[in-house]
Amino acid sequence: MRVSATHSLTFTAGPEHIDVNGHVNNAVWVQWMEALATAHWFADARPQDVEAFAWIVIRHEIDYRGNISEGESVTGVTEIRDPPRRARFDRYITFVDALGKTVVRAKTTWAIVDRGTGRLTRLTDAVAAPFLPAEG
Repeated sequence: MRVSATHSLTFTAGPEHIDVNGHVNNAVWVQWMEALATAHWFADARPQDVEAFAWIVIRHEIDYRGNISEGESVTGVTEIRDPPRRARFDRYITFVDALGKTVVRAKTTWAIVDRGTGRLTRLTDAVAAPFLPAEG
Protein backbone atom coordinates (compact mmCIF):
# COMPACT_ATOMS: atom_id res chain seq x y z
CA MET A 1 0.00 0.00 0.00
CA ARG A 2 1.27 3.47 -0.83
CA VAL A 3 1.19 6.18 1.85
CA SER A 4 1.84 9.83 0.92
CA ALA A 5 3.68 12.50 2.83
CA THR A 6 1.05 15.01 3.92
CA HIS A 7 0.72 18.09 6.07
CA SER A 8 -2.38 19.98 7.22
CA LEU A 9 -3.31 23.36 8.66
CA THR A 10 -6.60 25.03 9.54
CA PHE A 11 -7.41 28.49 8.21
CA THR A 12 -10.21 30.77 9.43
CA ALA A 13 -11.58 33.51 7.18
CA GLY A 14 -11.17 36.94 8.71
CA PRO A 15 -12.65 40.20 7.42
CA GLU A 16 -9.42 40.92 5.51
CA HIS A 17 -9.92 37.72 3.46
CA ILE A 18 -13.43 38.54 2.24
CA ASP A 19 -14.12 40.02 -1.20
CA VAL A 20 -17.09 41.97 -2.57
CA ASN A 21 -19.00 38.71 -3.04
CA GLY A 22 -18.94 38.00 0.70
CA HIS A 23 -16.55 35.06 0.64
CA VAL A 24 -12.82 34.32 0.61
CA ASN A 25 -11.07 35.99 -2.31
CA ASN A 26 -9.32 33.72 -4.83
CA ALA A 27 -5.96 35.38 -4.12
CA VAL A 28 -6.31 34.43 -0.45
CA TRP A 29 -6.67 30.76 -1.38
CA VAL A 30 -3.32 31.02 -3.19
CA GLN A 31 -1.75 32.63 -0.09
CA TRP A 32 -3.11 29.80 2.06
CA MET A 33 -1.65 27.24 -0.37
CA GLU A 34 1.75 28.87 -0.02
CA ALA A 35 1.45 28.99 3.78
CA LEU A 36 0.53 25.30 3.86
CA ALA A 37 3.40 24.24 1.59
CA THR A 38 5.88 26.39 3.51
CA ALA A 39 4.73 24.98 6.85
CA HIS A 40 5.23 21.46 5.46
CA TRP A 41 8.78 22.33 4.34
CA PHE A 42 9.73 23.78 7.75
CA ALA A 43 8.08 20.89 9.64
CA ASP A 44 9.68 18.00 7.76
CA ALA A 45 12.85 19.19 5.98
CA ARG A 46 16.27 18.62 7.46
CA PRO A 47 17.64 21.84 9.07
CA GLN A 48 20.59 21.98 6.67
CA ASP A 49 18.18 21.84 3.72
CA VAL A 50 16.01 24.66 5.10
CA GLU A 51 19.17 26.74 5.37
CA ALA A 52 20.48 25.85 1.89
CA PHE A 53 17.33 25.91 -0.25
CA ALA A 54 14.14 27.84 -0.92
CA TRP A 55 11.10 27.06 -3.04
CA ILE A 56 9.30 28.97 -5.76
CA VAL A 57 5.94 28.22 -7.35
CA ILE A 58 6.05 27.83 -11.10
CA ARG A 59 2.46 26.73 -11.76
CA HIS A 60 -0.96 26.64 -10.09
CA GLU A 61 -3.98 24.68 -11.31
CA ILE A 62 -6.95 25.50 -9.07
CA ASP A 63 -10.53 24.25 -9.04
CA TYR A 64 -12.90 26.35 -6.97
CA ARG A 65 -15.81 24.11 -5.94
CA GLY A 66 -17.25 26.26 -3.18
CA ASN A 67 -16.23 28.90 -0.70
CA ILE A 68 -16.43 29.99 2.91
CA SER A 69 -17.54 33.22 4.57
CA GLU A 70 -16.08 35.31 7.36
CA GLY A 71 -15.64 33.33 10.57
CA GLU A 72 -15.77 29.95 8.83
CA SER A 73 -12.79 27.58 8.74
CA VAL A 74 -11.26 25.11 6.33
CA THR A 75 -8.64 22.46 6.78
CA GLY A 76 -6.00 22.46 4.08
CA VAL A 77 -4.06 19.30 3.33
CA THR A 78 -1.01 19.16 1.08
CA GLU A 79 0.10 15.85 -0.36
CA ILE A 80 3.13 14.90 -2.41
CA ARG A 81 2.31 11.82 -4.45
CA ASP A 82 5.22 11.47 -6.84
CA PRO A 83 9.01 11.76 -6.83
CA PRO A 84 10.59 15.00 -8.05
CA ARG A 85 11.47 15.70 -11.67
CA ARG A 86 14.92 17.37 -11.59
CA ALA A 87 14.28 20.62 -9.65
CA ARG A 88 10.48 20.26 -9.55
CA PHE A 89 7.71 18.40 -7.83
CA ASP A 90 3.95 18.68 -7.59
CA ARG A 91 1.87 19.28 -4.49
CA TYR A 92 -1.80 18.36 -4.40
CA ILE A 93 -3.78 20.59 -2.06
CA THR A 94 -7.34 20.20 -0.84
CA PHE A 95 -9.32 22.56 1.40
CA VAL A 96 -12.29 21.00 3.19
CA ASP A 97 -14.96 22.95 5.10
CA ALA A 98 -16.48 22.08 8.49
CA LEU A 99 -19.08 19.84 6.82
CA GLY A 100 -16.39 17.82 5.02
CA LYS A 101 -17.07 19.35 1.61
CA THR A 102 -14.10 20.04 -0.65
CA VAL A 103 -14.24 23.74 -1.49
CA VAL A 104 -10.89 24.18 -3.26
CA ARG A 105 -8.63 21.65 -4.92
CA ALA A 106 -5.29 22.47 -6.52
CA LYS A 107 -2.16 21.04 -8.07
CA THR A 108 0.86 23.30 -7.67
CA THR A 109 4.30 22.79 -9.15
CA TRP A 110 7.26 23.96 -7.09
CA ALA A 111 10.95 24.26 -7.95
CA ILE A 112 13.88 24.26 -5.55
CA VAL A 113 16.37 27.13 -5.56
CA ASP A 114 19.86 27.17 -4.11
CA ARG A 115 19.91 30.12 -1.68
CA GLY A 116 23.59 30.77 -2.36
CA THR A 117 23.33 31.08 -6.13
CA GLY A 118 19.65 31.97 -6.56
CA ARG A 119 19.44 29.32 -9.29
CA LEU A 120 17.29 26.26 -9.72
CA THR A 121 19.07 23.12 -8.57
CA ARG A 122 18.41 19.41 -8.90
CA LEU A 123 16.38 18.04 -6.00
CA THR A 124 18.51 15.30 -4.46
CA ASP A 125 17.11 12.10 -2.97
CA ALA A 126 18.25 13.18 0.51
CA VAL A 127 16.38 16.50 0.32
CA ALA A 128 13.26 14.90 -1.17
CA ALA A 129 13.10 11.84 1.12
CA PRO A 130 11.07 13.35 4.01
CA PHE A 131 8.33 14.36 1.55
CA LEU A 132 8.02 11.30 -0.66
CA PRO A 133 5.31 8.67 -0.47
CA ALA A 134 6.37 5.64 1.57
CA GLU A 135 6.10 2.22 0.06
CA GLY A 136 4.81 -0.52 2.27
